[in-house]
Amino acid sequence: MTARIVLAYTGDGDVCEAVRQLAEIDDGAEVVTLTLDLGQGRDLEEIRDRALSAGAVRAHVLDVRDEFVRDFVLPVLQAGVAQTGPAPLAEALGQTLLAQKLVEIAAIETARSIAHGERGEHRQRLEASLAALDDDVQLALAAGK
Repeated sequence: MTARIVLAYTGDGDVCEAVRQLAEIDDGAEVVTLTLDLGQGRDLEEIRDRALSAGAVRAHVLDVRDEFVRDFVLPVLQAGVAQTGPAPLAEALGQTLLAQKLVEIAAIETARSIAHGERGEHRQRLEASLAALDDDVQLALAAGK
């Protein structure tokens, strides 16, 4: 059985190239992409098509707007949490939901690895969330690196 890698996918150029690179680096692994609609207003059908054109075997695009507000934004507002640091609070919350969905899709796709293109503080936050959700998660080389 061919190995699968789930890639957090934005549709940007670096991440498109990462689909090809991950398959080459990992002996022909199949790359499955995951894009979340948090309400950012992007053309998600175009992003799905771009992922498949780049070589992804499957491209998941999930509308998680209601879940994001209900399970992440609303509890933070109800708790009265104030913004701290330079990153927008919604961005940090979105990464937590992204980690959750990456783990879920990896299980559905029987993928052995997860990859992403986050850097710096965003990378640390996403990888910490992934590890907290599944301590057996294997990270492939981060996209765009």
